[in-house]
Amino acid sequence: MSMSMSDNHQSPIAESKLPASPVKNKIGSLFVPVRDIEASRGWYCRVLGLEESRCEIMNGHLCPLPMEGAGLILDTMPMWGGREPGGAPTFETPAFMLMTGDLEGSLAYMQALGAELVTGIEHDHWFVVKDPDGNKLMICRE
Repeated sequence: MSMSMSDNHQSPIAESKLPASPVKNKIGSLFVPVRDIEASRGWYCRVLGLEESRCEIMNGHLCPLPMEGAGLILDTMPMWGGREPGGAPTFETPAFMLMTGDLEGSLAYMQALGAELVTGIEHDHWFVVKDPDGNKLMICRE
């Protein structure tokens, strides 16, 4: 039996009895499912202008990237399908934006890097590419 959104919604009376949420309005890190942690680390470091030596692979499957704002962690996701032949499911829709001050230059850079373009520049504000695993990434004008 599937539940609809309304089946899971509590009434305002029940909500008013809840204590204040201890969950913060803050994103810590986003996980990106990858198949080859070393190859993905190299690709993301080139995209983000990071030195690979600053991006340590941990436990054989995690690679936290030093970011401004929310963190980005590359992960082969062994608990979430990473042990399957095709690996963990990839992002079929962009799950986050990477910011740029030079949208046209970023598009040219991604093309030079050999990234697969999903879109060209849209609304003079963003474009989408695929990483080597097929995750769709949005690059957005800051």
